[in-house]
Amino acid sequence: MNKKDGGILYFILGIYSIMISWYYNHSVILVIIHYLFWPLYLTYEILSGHLAHGMWRVIPTSYFS
Repeated sequence: MNKKDGGILYFILGIYSIMISWYYNHSVILVIIHYLFWPLYLTYEILSGHLAHGMWRVIPTSYFS
């Protein structure tokens, strides 16, 4: 994986953390904070179990259905 692919993956995971934050909180301020610190926030969501039982798939599809 070269640097360009890593940057795209970093951006996509940041957008994914925004989707998760908005799904659970509905707060623009928290969306901004969670985007700034998205690696920590995404780790927290995974470890706390908010993305278990298929929620990692349900959250993004809820925006497009």
